[in-house]
Amino acid sequence: QVQLVESGGGLVQAGGSQRLSCLASGIIFRINVMGWYRQAPGKQRELVATITRSGSTNYADSVKGRFTISRDNAKSTVYLQMNSLKPEDTAVYYCNAWSVGSDYWGQGTQVTVSS
Repeated sequence: QVQLVESGGGLVQAGGSQRLSCLASGIIFRINVMGWYRQAPGKQRELVATITRSGSTNYADSVKGRFTISRDNAKSTVYLQMNSLKPEDTAVYYCNAWSVGSDYWGQGTQVTVSS
C-alpha cells in the first residue's frame, strides 16, 4: 500500500505562483511514475504532469512552460511548481502514484485562481 498526502493548495491571484507537495509513504519502492492530475467542476479529471523514477517528465500542453514537476527521493516527495497561474487552472489537484498493477491517489487539494 502507498499513502499520498497533498499540501500547498489555496487561493492565489492570476499571474501568481503556488507550489504543491505530495508526500508518499508505504511501499514506495514499487512506484514507477508519480504525477499530478486535476479536476475542475463539471469536468473530467485530467493529466497535469508526470515524472518517472529516472526523472523523465511529461506535461499537458495547457501547462507547458508554466508548471514544473520535480521529486525529492530522499524526502519521498513530489512537487508541482505552478507559475503564471490562470483562472482556468482552478481545480482540485490530485497526486498519483503508479506501478504495474497498482494505482494510488491522494485526497486532493483545492487550487483557486482569482482573476
